[in-house]
Amino acid sequence: MLKSTIIGLLLSFFGVASAQEAEPPSYRALTTLFAEWRAFQVPQVANGIPDYSADAMAQKYRELPGWQKRLAAIDTSHWPIGLQVDWYIVWAEMNGYDFTDRVTRPWANDPAFYQWFYMWPTDVPEREGPNIHGAIELPNFHQPLSKTDASEIAARLRGIGRVYQQARKNLTGNGRDLWTYGARAIQGQSDELTAFAKSVAFSHPDLAKAALEAKAESDRFAVWLTGEASKKTGKSGVGKDNYTWNLHNVHLVPYTWNDHVLIMQRELARAHASLRLQEHRNRRLPGHAKIESAEEYDHRLNAAVTEYMQFLENEEIVTIKEYMDAALRARIGRFSPSTGLRGFFSEITYREPIMMRTHDYHWIDLARMREEPQRSPIRRVPLIENIFDSRAEGMATGMEEMMMHAGLLDSKPRARELVWVLLAQRAARALGGLYQHGLEMTIDEATKFASKWTPWGLLPADGETIQGEEHFYLQQPGYESSYISGKIQIERLIAEYARQREGKFILRNFMDEYNGAGIIPVSLIYWEMTGDRSMLEEAVGKR
Repeated sequence: MLKSTIIGLLLSFFGVASAQEAEPPSYRALTTLFAEWRAFQVPQVANGIPDYSADAMAQKYRELPGWQKRLAAIDTSHWPIGLQVDWYIVWAEMNGYDFTDRVTRPWANDPAFYQWFYMWPTDVPEREGPNIHGAIELPNFHQPLSKTDASEIAARLRGIGRVYQQARKNLTGNGRDLWTYGARAIQGQSDELTAFAKSVAFSHPDLAKAALEAKAESDRFAVWLTGEASKKTGKSGVGKDNYTWNLHNVHLVPYTWNDHVLIMQRELARAHASLRLQEHRNRRLPGHAKIESAEEYDHRLNAAVTEYMQFLENEEIVTIKEYMDAALRARIGRFSPSTGLRGFFSEITYREPIMMRTHDYHWIDLARMREEPQRSPIRRVPLIENIFDSRAEGMATGMEEMMMHAGLLDSKPRARELVWVLLAQRAARALGGLYQHGLEMTIDEATKFASKWTPWGLLPADGETIQGEEHFYLQQPGYESSYISGKIQIERLIAEYARQREGKFILRNFMDEYNGAGIIPVSLIYWEMTGDRSMLEEAVGKR
């Protein structure tokens, strides 16, 4: 009964009933299958707790071939490219389910999978990494909290003990780094629960009590994890062959593990060489002056948003919508006093606020998903297994350098240095993640490598930024390289799209068409925008 209800709601949400007559009947079969597939992936829930036991997950996995057989039976040979793209999205999701169950198995190997409370929003369509079903995403609740929402959150927080009781049975992996850093992640959750309890103590005292109760359970779980971690002896990466299979069949990326290492090494060297040349060019200019007060922070961050939005409009980069400005201003944040280094990205922002506004294209993307929902029901919802990473992270990262080349920083020569600092950091941390999954480095070695190759000492190896990043990349193979790999795929798309127009390339037209395709793998957007399947075929072969 529950499953049929979920399927019905999903069919309604995905708009299957309103599919246009122009769409072939077999496409309606695909959208129906997709809705049922998404319902299937929801684990069985008992007493508010999802079941990730070995038996439950094994039973789910035994059913996967049936889903794949149903998908393969849908004839797409006469479909337009856009609908064929949707078929590949479903195919990739099923491959992702296969990879997760065969290789990463986070419910058994990754203690951080059991984080139950998230206080801060994510800047991509769905929270990065493997995450337990039912986790509390506080940003999804309207603020200030209503009594109804406060009661719901309190009830879910009080289920955390049952979650961790099950986790102690499910976690059987031997990857030392995943266990060690998983314990730290759960301890970090405890700190967030403490802060949350304090924030709602007056308005919702029962919720504050539930948060402190959850903190106590989280603390006990973290202590248990720390003790167990000391007994673990194995490596935590997935290996080069598994990594490449995941790139090709899940993320539809046309490169191998070895290709990614070469790409990241090249980008790291290019970033350092370009930085040193820019520093030489700027050698007679004053150095970077960091923001020093709350008033200066508010003024300069808001001014940066205004300047960036005006640049996008005046230079005809992309069609401007009202929600874009609001999306960027909502992420300005507040001034944070410090006598030492702040986090890496704050160090960039406090030197030149406009730099990270370009990367904040993330928030424009999310606002577009909300304000201009996709006609395709399959693209209307976030793709699972972080299959969106090459598009989401590649675009946000790509905008940093692309906007510099488009002229955004012509009057800010010192800001041009920051473009290369950012690229160097992304390449260095990506190599750390790649070496972890290639079983050539531990997480501590990866953090030291990334720190060594990030300019200006802005990324200390023992800092929260790189420690958290390299742990996440260990959890989600392929994500660490998506920032630069995705950027390079987008550059390749621009090249082919412009070549086909014989010198009549119009950037705004390209950007609007690109944005209109949704947050899906770049190889699929490449096919849809150019009619050329080559990038996809480099990943998955001819099918």
